[in-house]
Amino acid sequence: MTDTAATVAAENLIARSEGPLGVIRLNRPGALNALTLDMIRSISAALDVYETDPSIAVILIEGAGDRGFCAGGDIRGLYDSIRSGGDLGKVFWREEYILNSRIAALTKPYVAFMDGIVMGGGVGLSAHGRHRVVTETTKLAMPEAGIGFIPDVGGTWLLSHAPGELGTYFALSGQSMNAADAVRCGLADVCIATTRWPEARAALARLAPGANNGMVRGVLAHYASRKELGPVEQQKALIDRTMAFGTVEEIMGALLRDTDPFAQAARQTILEKSPISLKVTLRLLRAARKSASLEECLVREYAAALEVFINRDFPEGIRAALIDKDKMPKWQPSTIVGVTPEMVDAYFAPRGAEDLVLPMPHRLSA
Repeated sequence: MTDTAATVAAENLIARSEGPLGVIRLNRPGALNALTLDMIRSISAALDVYETDPSIAVILIEGAGDRGFCAGGDIRGLYDSIRSGGDLGKVFWREEYILNSRIAALTKPYVAFMDGIVMGGGVGLSAHGRHRVVTETTKLAMPEAGIGFIPDVGGTWLLSHAPGELGTYFALSGQSMNAADAVRCGLADVCIATTRWPEARAALARLAPGANNGMVRGVLAHYASRKELGPVEQQKALIDRTMAFGTVEEIMGALLRDTDPFAQAARQTILEKSPISLKVTLRLLRAARKSASLEECLVREYAAALEVFINRDFPEGIRAALIDKDKMPKWQPSTIVGVTPEMVDAYFAPRGAEDLVLPMPHRLSA
């Protein structure tokens, strides 16, 4: 196959084979490769080809440009849909979450090159794969609470399984992880320096058809950098003692009582987020910790996302971040204590599960 899959949305996504390497390249560098619905469908079409083509040994997903792999979904498109009374969110998230689950269930080796910025939907395309490669430039984040949304694309499943309360910190604060913290949190496997990646990529392209995941791991391990302690992991004891609570109020109280500058900075950062998003996010994380599979979390996230789509905070967060760019969202309610249990319950009402037909449940594996 040369460009069989590239005929679909070739302008925003390129799919082509390089020998036994089936490459999927997100191709919106000017928009940090933000995902559109057409791109999601094109990735699925490329996977249809690569999974069944015996000449393809390894699937590689990467981003065009030198700024990042993928900055998430095209939230400007979602904003426009909300303003016009459309239903893009329902369709976009359904197809995106199905793709996330499909990636997790792939048996053919799937390598994600997570260079530069990796956020939101970019995490869903990469961190559910079997082989996740980060670099010294990686900045990985789930910053959704800052725009009135929630960590989705299976993010609650991933973050809830990070050691201790590291996932809670990253979900509530929206702060970014470097390569070391991403590996420690289980959202990546190896760090390969950008200078060595071309060699590693070429080695993957030399693998024979039928190569297994063990062979791919061996190639990536050969080029991997030495493991390091991430800057946030160095604060793990503080994070564990301040964030191991069941309510946002308790977490904020613990951060307030802690005199460490890191705790004070974390508290201030969290206070900037949508209060209702914070409460829904924490409840989703705690539910995910008790869940048996990624798919359970995706169904729960989908129901919550449908509520988000009709909630005022989401378009307000997008307005403040991307439209007017005043960075001063006016959240409703404006305070954490103003968010009632009934408000949060609305995000957990059963809805949409019949539309979200997912592959076989995926559980954490080696």
